[in-house]
Amino acid sequence: MYQAPRGTQDKLPEDQAYWKYVEDTAAEVAALYHYSRLDTPVFEDSGLFIRGVGEGTDIVEKEMYTFNDLGGSSVTLRPEGTAPVCRAYVEHGMSNLPQPVKLYYIMSIFRYERPQAGRMRQFHQFGFEALGESSALLDAEVIDMSCCFYKKLGLKDLTLLVNNIGCPECRPAYLKTLRDYYRDHLGEMCEDCKNRFEKNVLRLLDCKKPNCKVLADNAPKSIEHLCDECSAHFAALTKRLDQLKLDYVIDHRLVRGLDYYTKTVFEIQPLIEGAQSTIGGGGRYDKLIEELGGKPTEGVGFATGLERVILNLKRAGIEPPKSDKPDVFVIWCGENTLDMAGHITSALRENGVPVATVYSPRSMKAQMRQANTFGSRYVIIIGESEAENKNYTFKDMQNNTQETLTEEELLKRLS
Repeated sequence: MYQAPRGTQDKLPEDQAYWKYVEDTAAEVAALYHYSRLDTPVFEDSGLFIRGVGEGTDIVEKEMYTFNDLGGSSVTLRPEGTAPVCRAYVEHGMSNLPQPVKLYYIMSIFRYERPQAGRMRQFHQFGFEALGESSALLDAEVIDMSCCFYKKLGLKDLTLLVNNIGCPECRPAYLKTLRDYYRDHLGEMCEDCKNRFEKNVLRLLDCKKPNCKVLADNAPKSIEHLCDECSAHFAALTKRLDQLKLDYVIDHRLVRGLDYYTKTVFEIQPLIEGAQSTIGGGGRYDKLIEELGGKPTEGVGFATGLERVILNLKRAGIEPPKSDKPDVFVIWCGENTLDMAGHITSALRENGVPVATVYSPRSMKAQMRQANTFGSRYVIIIGESEAENKNYTFKDMQNNTQETLTEEELLKRLS
């Protein structure tokens, strides 16, 4: 018995309505804020992620699916969406377009993690990136757009966390202060954090282990070590968030898991707790495109895991909207009715009406039972009498009404 690989899942028919609802809402929100869709390859040159995401990150060190192709080149299944978008921005000369360039994507992501609820090895993200603008007002708009997405889906009771982690000018001094603080507590840290102390001390603030979390709570705060530019940027951001009437919490432990972030970082979390509780997040990355070989270009973006979004929709009891098109089941009984059933089925489909039927003789009772299983709103019954009179028995299952209609009347009603 073959099964889906560990950490992957099938999108079953009964869940497709959720996926369509979420993806349609994502496209709707992207259009509201004037973002255009971009699709990038499933795999990229491994160097794109090693250089862009950062060698000291968990993603690069532990989670990437990296292999040599038949030509001997090292390629990686994309573990995040921002670096490929930035690569495409540089490769296709988008710096020559009016700035900022606003792009969104819906893509599959691959990370070798321990599977659990809301955390898979292959999952899907909706994300958007705004490139070529440094203003904190754009950061606020990206955060506002993120909140708008969840609001349109019907998700409530979400917490917005924000922080500023500085820039290359002020962060080195802060990292030294942070390292000095943690040096006195090395014996209290988990093994992962002991390694991070040497490679990426900022990530110590993000550890969820109880002892490390207590240390992080008492650690020096990045917003107290910002340069004038970063302080002004953060002040402008919070002022605009206040104007937008977005409730937020300043969380000095918030650093995000990728090395390319500068200044603004943010996350959105539901009330549930746990390592996988974050439903989405993002931030500013003003040096990433330059790091990837482009000219200096500012950027800010956001991404949310669609599996986690659907999980939260189900937990909240939010069901996707039903299709507004009538769902019809055609029942035929008797050999003389088969051609008539085939004719009306084709005619309805040509008029954009979804239709289901059976393909071999079955009893009326069995066909009606199947129509109920499908949840069909309407049933068209063709028996010997209908075939003789060239009309159709039309049954509304929801209102429990029944009438006899000609083909013209039937098509007009259902179209």
